[in-house]
Amino acid sequence: MVAMRESSADEVTPIPLLAASRCVAAVSEAVPWSRAFVRHTLTRWRMDEYAEAAALVMSELAINPVKAAGLPGARREPWQIESKHVIAVQLRAIQRGLHVEVWDASDAAPMRQAPSPEAEGGRGLMLVEQLCSGWDVYRPLVGGKIVSAELLVRHPVDDSRAPAAWPPLRLPQRLRATERRARVRPELPL
Repeated sequence: MVAMRESSADEVTPIPLLAASRCVAAVSEAVPWSRAFVRHTLTRWRMDEYAEAAALVMSELAINPVKAAGLPGARREPWQIESKHVIAVQLRAIQRGLHVEVWDASDAAPMRQAPSPEAEGGRGLMLVEQLCSGWDVYRPLVGGKIVSAELLVRHPVDDSRAPAAWPPLRLPQRLRATERRARVRPELPL
């Protein structure tokens, strides 16, 4: 007779997960910075072979919220940046998927277009569909939306591949999404 070991609900077999995210002001520089974030992160995770495809997908997912909710033109001070002017970019590698995700405060879902051959834009989601196994839109409880696309990876993710110490990717001052600071005004005499 073979003794069976009882399992407990407290026992968990962890699934390796790698994740990195950043919040940035929705300015035009956010798109190339997001691509650099992808390349830097995937190099750190030793997943360089997916860097170019993932950077292109990130670029396509980030451009629409930057155009829709961004801060065009004039330079803004940190206290002028509101949540509607911020996007969050995230990479997650789990099992055999590399998830490229962008959050923004808008509820409007991206729409696949059928651009004319002469059109300069409108091909972003078609490109994402060609590079990825799929894409979707999620509505988090905090509001807004997350557009997520999944690239398949050849080998299961191994979280031991990412070194513990790695120099951080510096975020340029103009892209920093900081806490809103109140301006201090001098008291008015009574």
